[in-house]
Amino acid sequence: MLLKGLVIGFAIAAPVGPVGVLCIRRALADGRVAAFVAGLGAAVADTFYGAVAALGLTLVTDFLTDHQTPLSLVGGLFLLYLGWNTIRAPSDTNVEAETHNGLLRDFLSTFLITLTNPATILAFMAVFASITAVQISNPMSLDAGLLIVGVFVGSAAWWGLLSAVTGSVRSRFSPRWLVWLNKGSGVVLVLFGLGVLVNAAL
Repeated sequence: MLLKGLVIGFAIAAPVGPVGVLCIRRALADGRVAAFVAGLGAAVADTFYGAVAALGLTLVTDFLTDHQTPLSLVGGLFLLYLGWNTIRAPSDTNVEAETHNGLLRDFLSTFLITLTNPATILAFMAVFASITAVQISNPMSLDAGLLIVGVFVGSAAWWGLLSAVTGSVRSRFSPRWLVWLNKGSGVVLVLFGLGVLVNAAL
């Protein structure tokens, strides 16, 4: 169960989305620690959704699906806000990123983005069903706990790998490149936010 959870967590986290864009930017602009902390926010949200799917918490699932549109609107607007701030951000944000408030902001940003995406729980349910990972009769059993821990470890492993690989090339980026990185990643985040809002509207 631990291995299954690890594979599931890694597979769900790996596709590049808005959180991936944020982590890559953090690794290049602020270092691998800031990027990994940001990734942990997504890992915690992934673990929550994984627990909901694994334990069959239909009450939570029903609430998330019934409120999918308002949750998507919150997530889309938050992505627009992050994108705009990223476009306007200066290149030398290293000092701010090293502070407690900066790291906490990174963590909460990715946590909120992932948590306001109800499609994440659908992805977990689809993966669980496809590999028959969930055959847990007792939610309080050791198997359930191992599966959920595995999801967190797998997701965190992906963000650690992405942060380390991207952070290793950080020294090659000049302040001028970082300015363009801010603008480029900000535009991508804005496009992700617009996509979420349009999808919610339709």
